[in-house]
Amino acid sequence: MTEFIQQVFNGLSLGSIYALIALGYTMIYGILRFINFAHGDVFMIGAFSGYYLGILFSFATAGGGTSLGLAFLILIGAMAITGALGFIIEKLAYKPLRKSPKLAILITAIGVSLFLEYSGQLVFGADPKSFPSLLENKPVVSLSGAVIGSNPLVVLLTAALLMIGLRIIVMKTKIGTAMRAVSYNPTAASLMGININAIISFTFVVGSSLAGAAGILYGLNYPSIDPLMGILPGLKAFVAAVLGGIGNIPGAAIGGMIIGLLETFVTGYISPTYRDAIAFGILILILLFKPTGILGKKEVEKV
Repeated sequence: MTEFIQQVFNGLSLGSIYALIALGYTMIYGILRFINFAHGDVFMIGAFSGYYLGILFSFATAGGGTSLGLAFLILIGAMAITGALGFIIEKLAYKPLRKSPKLAILITAIGVSLFLEYSGQLVFGADPKSFPSLLENKPVVSLSGAVIGSNPLVVLLTAALLMIGLRIIVMKTKIGTAMRAVSYNPTAASLMGININAIISFTFVVGSSLAGAAGILYGLNYPSIDPLMGILPGLKAFVAAVLGGIGNIPGAAIGGMIIGLLETFVTGYISPTYRDAIAFGILILILLFKPTGILGKKEVEKV
C-alpha cells in the first residue's frame, strides 16, 4: 500500500506535466485543425528559460532552495518567454501557410521542431545541465507510510491552478467565447466581427505559455535538462491529447493524467524498459477502437 500511494502521487505529478503540454496541442488543433509538432520543443525552451533565470537572479542555492515567491517569478518569466516564442512561431512559420495543404503545415511543424532542437544545442550546449534547486523538496505528507515531498505537491497544485485558469478563460471570458466560435466555424466567426488572426495568435501564446510552465515543473521533479528533452514528453503529451479527444480541453487534462499514471505503474511494477512503450501502445489501441478519444465527438466532414 505504501508503494502504491507513492506511485499514485508520482503518476499524478508526471501526468499533470503531460496534461499542460497536451493542452497546447489540443487548443491549436481545435482552432487550426493541425498538430504543432514543435510544441514539445517549446516545453524544452521553458525549462532552459527557468535554468537561466535561476542563474541570472542567483535564486538557486547549494543544497537549499528559494522562497516560493521567487520560484513563482521564474515560472511567470518562463511562461512569458515561451508565450512570446509561440507568437513568433505562429507569425513566421504557420500564418503564411494557413491556406496551404495540411501536409505543408505538418512538414513545417517538423522543421520548426528540428530548428529549435539543434538551435538549442548550439546556444545551450549539447551536454545535460542540472536544473536549479528552486524549492527545497521537504517531506510534507505521510500516508500509510508513504512520504510525499513538497515538489510533487507544488507541481500538482500549480498545474491544477493553471488548468482551472485556462478553463475560466475559455468558458467565462469574451476572448474565450471567440476562441470557441472560431473553433466551431471560422468563417461564421469572421462574419460576426471576430478577429481570426488575433484569436489564433492568442491561442498560440496561451498554449506555449502552458508548455513553458510544464518545463519549469518538469525541472523541479527531474532536474536534468538538455536540448532534446522535449521529444519524448512532447510525443507522450500528443498521445494524451488523442486519448482524451484531440480538440477537447478537459479531455487533454484527463489523458495526461492517465498516461502519467500508467507510465509510473509500468515503471514501478513491471519494468522501466516499457515506460516509453506504454504511451505508444495506448495510441495504437485508441486509434483502433475509439479514434475520437475519451471525450471526443465524431465530426462530419463536408466535401
